[in-house]
Amino acid sequence: MPDPTNSLLERLTKAPLVSDARRAKAQLADFVRRIRDEPEAEALAGALDGGLFRDLLLALADHSPFLWQLVVNDPARIAGLALAPPEEAHRAIVEKQSGLFREVRSGAMTRNDAVRAFRQNRNAHALLVALADIGGLWSTEQVTQALSDFADASVTGGVNLVLTEAADLGRIRLANPDSPGEGSGFTVLALGKHGAGELNYSSDIDLVIFFDPDATALKDPSEAATVYTRIAQQLAKLLQERTADGYVHRVDYRLRPDPGSTPTAMSLSSAYVYYETVGQNWERAAFIKARPVAGDLALGETFLKELRPFIWRKYFDFASIADVHAMKRQIHAVRGHDEIAVAGHDIKLGRGGIREIEFFVQTQQLVFGGRRPALRGRRTLDMLKALHDEGWITDRARDELSDAYRFLRTIEHRLQMVADEQTQRLPADEDALKRFARFCGYPTTKAFATALTDQAKIVQGHYALLFEEGPELASDAGSLVFTGTGDDPETLATLQRLGFREPERVAETVRGWHFGRRPAIQSARAREVLTELTPALLSALGGTAEPDGALAALDRAFGRMPAAVELLTILQSHDRLRLLFADLLGTAPRLADTVAQSPHVLDALIDPAFGTPAVDEATVESQVRQLIGPPRDFEDFLDRVRDAARQMRFVTGARLLSGVVSPAQAGEAYAAIARAVIRASFDAVRRAFEAEHGTVPGARIAILGLGRLGSRELTAGSDLDLVVIYDFDENARESTGARSLDAVVYFTRLTQRLVSALTVPTRRGLLYDVDLRLRPQGGKGPVASQFKGFVAYQTGEADLWEHMALTRARVIAGDDAFGAEVSESIRGILAARRDPKKVFEDVRSMRELIAQEKGDADPWDLKLARGGLTDLDFIAQALVLAHAHAHPSLIGCPTEAAFAQAQAEGLLDREAGRSLIEAHKLLNDIFQWQRLTIEGRFDAESVPQPILKRLATVAGLPNATVLLSHLAEQYRRVGDVYREVMG
Repeated sequence: MPDPTNSLLERLTKAPLVSDARRAKAQLADFVRRIRDEPEAEALAGALDGGLFRDLLLALADHSPFLWQLVVNDPARIAGLALAPPEEAHRAIVEKQSGLFREVRSGAMTRNDAVRAFRQNRNAHALLVALADIGGLWSTEQVTQALSDFADASVTGGVNLVLTEAADLGRIRLANPDSPGEGSGFTVLALGKHGAGELNYSSDIDLVIFFDPDATALKDPSEAATVYTRIAQQLAKLLQERTADGYVHRVDYRLRPDPGSTPTAMSLSSAYVYYETVGQNWERAAFIKARPVAGDLALGETFLKELRPFIWRKYFDFASIADVHAMKRQIHAVRGHDEIAVAGHDIKLGRGGIREIEFFVQTQQLVFGGRRPALRGRRTLDMLKALHDEGWITDRARDELSDAYRFLRTIEHRLQMVADEQTQRLPADEDALKRFARFCGYPTTKAFATALTDQAKIVQGHYALLFEEGPELASDAGSLVFTGTGDDPETLATLQRLGFREPERVAETVRGWHFGRRPAIQSARAREVLTELTPALLSALGGTAEPDGALAALDRAFGRMPAAVELLTILQSHDRLRLLFADLLGTAPRLADTVAQSPHVLDALIDPAFGTPAVDEATVESQVRQLIGPPRDFEDFLDRVRDAARQMRFVTGARLLSGVVSPAQAGEAYAAIARAVIRASFDAVRRAFEAEHGTVPGARIAILGLGRLGSRELTAGSDLDLVVIYDFDENARESTGARSLDAVVYFTRLTQRLVSALTVPTRRGLLYDVDLRLRPQGGKGPVASQFKGFVAYQTGEADLWEHMALTRARVIAGDDAFGAEVSESIRGILAARRDPKKVFEDVRSMRELIAQEKGDADPWDLKLARGGLTDLDFIAQALVLAHAHAHPSLIGCPTEAAFAQAQAEGLLDREAGRSLIEAHKLLNDIFQWQRLTIEGRFDAESVPQPILKRLATVAGLPNATVLLSHLAEQYRRVGDVYREVMG
């Protein structure tokens, strides 16, 4: 028989204050009338006439709909709890919960009955703990231990039930059906407050599940992951599914390794690999509290023993210490005396809250626990004492933080008792806050607020001391914490303040980096730098026009990089580079990709020469050759020339992005870089080729650049249009080397070697795409043309379009004297007398053919749209070919210069010339930006808005809609002139 003098009823010491006494008394009166008809509850009647038990029930009726419902739904239950010692009632409920599987196994209970009993036991236990807590019978430690004990029983009972069912279905074999977990190869670890034995009133339970794929319980080891994952899922469903009787526990499996990409149950071998390679310090902190609670307990203990070196470092690991400190400094620590707004305050995550006390303890455990075994305990209060005993904190810190922890945990339990919700946030409404203060035993909101803020300031004071070893990493906008698996509310708010529209996705992306989902940042050093850099990097990304898109671009870049530590270190060291790189990610993904491939290209941006660009060909060639340096051999040259070109093109793009050069100057710079690369490559190829095959007597060679390379309007994405012309002594038949070649074959092979040097992908990537189709006879002709054959073809066989291409031809490499001859011959070809009417007719026909083959309806395709760059180029080329005989000054002019010269010669009227020059400048500028920002087709539907906005800014217009309208007007004006010129 229970001892009535030791019953809960007799041991009550306090009760909360009531706010709405009339309503509470009315509800209690209804309850009293009910128990008169309940024989099992009749013994309570006397205790409800007055005294602490009556006051306690009044408070539940007034403040907690959840608890009051548990009271009135089952008067016999409340009577049984009130009239027994709470410790005995607790033990009885726990034993029932853990043993339910036996009832099902014996046939005494159906599974549905068990599901209901699981929930009824939980309701009874929740009511018991609330009565013992609110009534002053149990300390904070006793309350949290009782809640943890019950969670243990629930998980144990649930695991045993689902293991038994799996065995009945033939999926596993049980070594001991009376204790299904033994030898099952399936172990459940509790982490967090559950693992520590300090669970809160309405908490999730954090579980991780591992299995041994070689366990003898398995009939087919190859199905281990499937079988054990299904068992884990059934366990979660059993515990958290809501029925008419409520639920048992909400289950959180997200503390397992990388929960976004791993199954619910994970093999031990996979877990070991994860923790040894990419396990994070916050996961070490989580495993401080880890404890096997169900399933194969021996397997769980062995796992934790094996994991001990990961959790507890044998020596003071200074890199880990720095990482822990960085974790702390990402949290916006308040060192001053900022007021805490009590209404709506989060007592766990807010300033001076529970998290700060836990972090205070766990970070010091991580740093020092490897050498001090006494600091390896699970419970926060125990470890505050141990930290003091080991000499790491003062007795004042121990006592004040312990008192604050008990106070805050008590408030946390009251919050959760109101409606059985996992909340730590105080009511924001003034009346609700006043009511809650009375539930906590305070007569007024002011008294409650004073008590809370006093404790919070004490916590803040001790917590802030942890931040003295380095500058704060938190953004000025607030905390930026990405440890754990859940979203930190303050971090999400900070991300919104920084400008991110989808903070949850941002947080998940950053957590994914720390989980090692990107191989580039799996190394310990990369993740250490990333921890330090993340707040500053997010601040920089937040300053771009599209922060979410910029972050997504960075994530993609990490996905393509073999290793990111170099890039992260550079960004950590230079604020200016960080801001520019963020801008690249948001508006120039092509340049960001270059950085991902070669982070060292960023070095050039902090060179003083960045702001004083040179676009003349001689200076650029000197810079390219200096970057190439002296190669060890030809293979080394190929790598070096790619590095040099990548850096020079990147710097040009960055200068355009930064406004250091105009789009036209960028075109000249890109063309100068390509010319320098071709010249250096030809020199290297020629030397190697001559060493192998000798020379052809009288050999002379010239390399022509056509298209945008010829007109010095190259873009970031242009390929190279080349034509190779050669000559040699008429009497020569073959080369002079040890491996001699036929003279014609010699120049063919030499040209092929040059093209290969420019196009072959090496470990350093690609250099250029080369197009030789503008040579005589196009793709059908030889890759290199003998000089006299070239002239004969151009003067006798070439179509007009081939002469159009020659209007932009210039010699860019080879033998200087021969190049001058070739240039003069081309001038002669272009200056030939032609019938203007026939020229314009042929140009129109060619334009129509292009429109049929490639289309002309996309207004964002600045080349092919009617009235676009193709029409402008064709007008200029037609004017040259039709009138160069009489007006040779037109020869060799790029497009805008050709319009100006044609106007000066009276071939265009002033208005037409001005319209064409303005249109070409605008379209060419925007085209340069398109090619800088986007690789491939420019699809306005998928292009990020910041890029469209930047294009509008280039045109001096407010937005893309206005720009599109302006483009239409330019196309119309060019079309009018086109029709006028072409007849």
